[in-house]
Amino acid sequence: MIRAALISAVMALPAAAQTAPETAIGTFNAVCFKAGQTATLARTRMETRAGSPLPFDLTFWDITLEPANSAPAQIERRCEVAFAGDHTAPAIAALRVQMAMPPVFGHAIPLPATHRPQAGTALIEARALLRGRIAVVHIGTRSDQTFMAVDRLPADWEDR
Repeated sequence: MIRAALISAVMALPAAAQTAPETAIGTFNAVCFKAGQTATLARTRMETRAGSPLPFDLTFWDITLEPANSAPAQIERRCEVAFAGDHTAPAIAALRVQMAMPPVFGHAIPLPATHRPQAGTALIEARALLRGRIAVVHIGTRSDQTFMAVDRLPADWEDR
C-alpha cells in the first residue's frame, strides 16, 4: 500500500522534479493509455509533461486514426517509450499501479500469436479489452535501454 502511494506520488511530480527514468515511466503511464490520439497529439501531451525535446525515444501510431507505414498488419496501435539504463523494476511497479486504477485495464489473457517474450523481456502480458480488442503490455531492456510498450490489437486481428 505504501509502495503504491509512493509510485502514485512520483507519477504526479512535475517532470523537472523527477529523474529521467521517472519522467519516462510517468509520461508513458499518463499518455499511452489514452484512446483517440494521433501521433502528434500523443507527442504534444508527452512534451507538455516531460519537456521538448522529449528526454526519451517515442514510437506512436494508431492506424484507426491515421496511416502508419511501419505498422504490422495485426496491430492497430502502438505506444512505446525507451530510455537509458535498466529500470524495469520501477517501470513494472508503476505499470501495475496504472493498470489497477479505474477504469481497470482489462483482465489477463494468454498472449496472442503476435507477441512473444524476447531477450531482455521483464514483463509481457495480454489483456482483454472492450469490443473484443486486446492490449499487450511489454517492458524490458534492449540496447542498454529500458522500453515500455503497449500495443492494441483489433477484435479481428487473427483475420488480418
